[in-house]
Amino acid sequence: MEILELITEAIGTLTRNKMRTSLAILGIVIGIGSVISLISLGQSSQKSIENQIQSLGANLLTVIPSGQNSGAVRGAQGGGTTLTLTDAEALMNDTSITSIQSASPEYSKRAQVTAGKNNTNTQIVGVYPQYATIRKIALTTGTFITDRDVSALSKVAVLGATTATDLFPTETNPIGQSVRVNGQVLRVVGVASPKGGTGFNNPDDAIYVPLSTAQKQLFGVDYLSTIAVEATDANKMTQAQNDIGYFLLARHKLRDPSQADFVIFSQNDILNTATQVTGTFTTLLGGIAAISLVVGGIGIMNIMLVTVTERTREIGLRKALGATKSIITLQFLIEAILLTIIGGVVGILLGITVSYFLSRSMQLPFAISISSIVLAMSVSGGIGILFGWYPAKKAAGLQPIDALRYE
Repeated sequence: MEILELITEAIGTLTRNKMRTSLAILGIVIGIGSVISLISLGQSSQKSIENQIQSLGANLLTVIPSGQNSGAVRGAQGGGTTLTLTDAEALMNDTSITSIQSASPEYSKRAQVTAGKNNTNTQIVGVYPQYATIRKIALTTGTFITDRDVSALSKVAVLGATTATDLFPTETNPIGQSVRVNGQVLRVVGVASPKGGTGFNNPDDAIYVPLSTAQKQLFGVDYLSTIAVEATDANKMTQAQNDIGYFLLARHKLRDPSQADFVIFSQNDILNTATQVTGTFTTLLGGIAAISLVVGGIGIMNIMLVTVTERTREIGLRKALGATKSIITLQFLIEAILLTIIGGVVGILLGITVSYFLSRSMQLPFAISISSIVLAMSVSGGIGILFGWYPAKKAAGLQPIDALRYE
């Protein structure tokens, strides 16, 4: 019952000076709100990156050529010409490799593309039909590249969502329209659904053409940029990576894996790296925002010290009537904790609201961590105890006679 009385009295004391109470709470509100909103922003960014990586394909392995070896010097990754169509076809047709489901040979290069008066610089990707399955390409309209298109070197193209808008801003359906690439006229046969990608290799900012057309008619090359491989199962990614590596080493007549003229990237490796980077970024943002919590705690301590000074005579009277040091200490501690808890609740609501609007404005998935809310409330209560202890102890240490005589 004594605790309930102290809580009731603390509430009454705080409501008597609303302006001072509001200013004390404000620092905690800003601190908690900043921590939650910034952590949420970091988690939203992480989730967005994960979604983009996963949208590129399931259980995906990507084989890229490395530069030609010259003595002890190795060329840059992706800069070589060591992967060929025969490598990809041999990989697809080898029945001894049971860890992979499908493979897609690819050649890509950026080029200027025109359509009437409109033009754009985009990625031209030469593909086989299975590219759409492995890379999870869906179509808004039309058809994707077929086996017949590849064998006949057909001059057809499937536009990415962004490229379609850039080249045909007024056309609702560009099927049947023509685009020009490196002097060759291609007929549009499909438009891919948007995947929400960004950056240099944005799948929405691309044009897909038959691989044979890209190699022989557009760019005049006989090698591949990449081979995309889909593993049969997420648990077989490592096995598939090893199987592909040993298979290509044998085809290229290389015995030492350190001299491999190709590199195999796992989707899981990329995802883990991206998760670590964004996790570090999120922690950094949370740490920066946590500084404002310390500032808010110092503000509460200052307010409580002023309160102790103003209520010196009251403290003296209470002690003269028999109030113990523990009761006086508890009274001021409860006031400080109430300030931080109220500020914490308001800060959580503010943080969630800000996080929601930030994620919407930045087109990121909305993400709120329950652990961050629990941590915020725990920190809020801890600040009340930490920064309320000194003023409470100072109040409890006053001598009754000196306190009663205080003016």
